[in-house]
Amino acid sequence: MSRFIALSALVAVLGLGAAACGDDDEQTGGTQAAAPEPVAQIDPVNGRTTEVALDAGFVDALGTLKLTPAPVGDGQITKAGVARFPITGGNVTYYEPGTVAPFVQGELDHDGSGLSLTGGGKTVELTDFVIDPGASVLTGTVSVDGKVAAEDAPLFFLDGRTLKPLETSTDTATLQGTTVKLKDEAATLLNDTFGTDALEGGLVIGVATLTLDLAA
Repeated sequence: MSRFIALSALVAVLGLGAAACGDDDEQTGGTQAAAPEPVAQIDPVNGRTTEVALDAGFVDALGTLKLTPAPVGDGQITKAGVARFPITGGNVTYYEPGTVAPFVQGELDHDGSGLSLTGGGKTVELTDFVIDPGASVLTGTVSVDGKVAAEDAPLFFLDGRTLKPLETSTDTATLQGTTVKLKDEAATLLNDTFGTDALEGGLVIGVATLTLDLAA
């Protein structure tokens, strides 16, 4: 199957919204339909970046808790407050909505980068992010003071309802506007580690921009 079948379908592929989790149990005439062909597929994803413009409320919360964020590995945090993580691989497949559940499948990997939070003599590292567009979730490895505390931990919910229209160039697809929110599991882990109860699931971390490499 070709690496890039239909560029226009990438709007839905990269939406990362809750709608991707829906399904449709309807059948016609009581017969089982044949397995559908995907509308679009990027396999493999060759790279580019996931960027998150950190929300002022999140930054203020870290300041109140006296937690200092910093990049890990190949990650970056710009002076403008944008956290940037290179996409190192993955794949994305999009089916016609209602034919497969979930109709957006795949993952986007971010090996070798992440974000750390330091305070109260402790450092938590969130690394090796994996975006699951079908589940609208970002998972990763959690380390506390250099020791792995959890792998494949649910860290952030990706709310695609704030998504802006797709922007394309000759070799990239860029989608901006997905709201990144703290998952309950991550809030509990961070609260337990830093001895607080101030962090809650649903806290807005920032707004994401995904740029995917479409070059062959």
